[in-house]
Amino acid sequence: MDNGAISYRRFLDGDDRGLAEIVEGYKDGLILYLNGYVNNIFIAEELTEDTFFRLMIRKPGYSGKGTFKSWLYAIGRNVAIDFVRRNSRRLNAPVEDLENCLSEERSLERSYIKEERKIAIHKAMSRLSVDYRTVLWLVFFEGLTNKEAAAVLKKNERQVRNLLYRAKRSLRAELKEEGFIYEEQ
Repeated sequence: MDNGAISYRRFLDGDDRGLAEIVEGYKDGLILYLNGYVNNIFIAEELTEDTFFRLMIRKPGYSGKGTFKSWLYAIGRNVAIDFVRRNSRRLNAPVEDLENCLSEERSLERSYIKEERKIAIHKAMSRLSVDYRTVLWLVFFEGLTNKEAAAVLKKNERQVRNLLYRAKRSLRAELKEEGFIYEEQ
């Protein structure tokens, strides 16, 4: 029985250090081996993680026929083949399609960040006084001018301008307390 098989047996018996030894001993070679299937070192690293994850969760039986390394690499090969089958259309896509995917991914990320910022702002606004919350809502979310907001609030324009100034300062303090970082877009 080789060292990998001994470490795997220890892992199956409850010693998590056994799995850590397997990962340390076989990770680099498995990444290079799987890179031959996918021709992308980053995907190969993910597939290697998936292989070790499969070992950890499913705990497949090692019969002892052949070396532990060949058994482990066969599991990795199956993970890579499954990946290629699921992603063959994307892997064989023209470069323009991949660039579009990246562009869409960036756009989704920006949308997500923008939505997260909105949520943070709304949470912070909920902690402001009613007057501050109302003037901010009317001017920034409803797009009213100071004059229009003054008519709604039954105040003069100067009062709205002062109220808006204090409301923004208070909102900024609330956001800063939460660790909100404002980035100009």
